Amino acid sequence: MDKIIVGISGASGTQYGLKALEILKQCDVETHLVISKSALQVMKHEASQITSQDLENLADIIHPVGNIGATIASGSFKTKGMLITPCSIKTLSEIATGVTSSLLTRAADVVLKERRRLVLMVRETPLHLGHLRSMTTVTEMGGIIMPPVPSLYTQPKTVDEIVHHSVVRALDLFGFDFDMPRWQG
Repeated sequence: MDKIIVGISGASGTQYGLKALEILKQCDVETHLVISKSALQVMKHEASQITSQDLENLADIIHPVGNIGATIASGSFKTKGMLITPCSIKTLSEIATGVTSSLLTRAADVVLKERRRLVLMVRETPLHLGHLRSMTTVTEMGGIIMPPVPSLYTQPKTVDEIVHHSVVRALDLFGFDFDMPRWQG
């Protein structure tokens, strides 16, 4: 069975992480979830209808953010890679420098060193030069920066449709193939 790590950091947009777990739950893939402390705080303010238990119920394995001895902290634990959604600038910056302070960024660091797929759905705007340099650094290291930008050609009618499409596009990068509206030309 394929394994994928889903990270949720303290940027706005916990709904993206929830949607990723919902979609992956329908697949033959084992999900490993790690949520930052900041993500839990943000979630209380912008998505009070979502609880940490909701997220944990969708994941196969939950890793406490402080457990640096978890399986996902080792390169010998094979995965398809890691999706961090949403990805805060702090998380991006730790990954770019390799100076990791939690299991969330340690797991991303391991994914990069093992040359596996790392997709960061960075949620920040506007961006200053430091943000852009961190994005460039992660890209040069093999990561993919994929801000959740809505595809308006799908003519979404709800916020959930926008979130769903963005997450499916991110999961496409891991080789998954989901039914969704695609550009027809």
